[in-house]
Amino acid sequence: MKETSEEWMKRYLMPTYYLETDSSVIQAQVKRLLRGISPVEERAKALFYFVRDEIYYNPYVPFEERGDYRAGVILRRGEGYCVQKAIVLAALARAAGIPARLRLADIRNRLVPPGLATMMETDVFYFHGYNELYLHEKWVKVTPTFDLRMCERLGLIPVEFDGKNPALFHARTRDGRLHVEYVRQRGYYADFPFEEVLKGFYELYGDEMMERWRATSREYRVKYIEREES
Repeated sequence: MKETSEEWMKRYLMPTYYLETDSSVIQAQVKRLLRGISPVEERAKALFYFVRDEIYYNPYVPFEERGDYRAGVILRRGEGYCVQKAIVLAALARAAGIPARLRLADIRNRLVPPGLATMMETDVFYFHGYNELYLHEKWVKVTPTFDLRMCERLGLIPVEFDGKNPALFHARTRDGRLHVEYVRQRGYYADFPFEEVLKGFYELYGDEMMERWRATSREYRVKYIEREES
């Protein structure tokens, strides 16, 4: 079956447990964002910038349970790390009729913030999540990971998307410092491969780093529950 055949493309429009395009919260968000917008590139841009800037980048959110990766959960929380933000964009795009899939890659970030660097003890981010959107008969790679507020605070160049061309991390900052390098591509996925990613995290990061990550995510979960109940 050809990759661009109608049957093949259906898998990139279908709802899944994680990319819950048929959920009321996803459907309602798409309607709010795309009201009055017709050109597909403008629709794609609207969805991209919403996820980039309104779902704040936060690597300390819960990450070990299946439910932590459901698009509606992440959307309501308003925060997530790269994989979670990519899941939201894929779900919104599919709900808007734009075929979308997830991509995974290993990247090296030479400007990891101090707190995160202490937790990770490496500048390699394994299983970095981003997206491909099918626009004008081609797959276009986009990464909505770093929100504008974060980029301005850290002096990074925000990723911009014109609705047509790839929008990926910049190799250098405005002042010429090395920033992000794509080290290894791990392929594309019609749905989030939860078991593969969690297993990979434990194998590649090691037990000590994963325990530090679990501790920070537990703290976040408690604070988030307290915030929701107040």
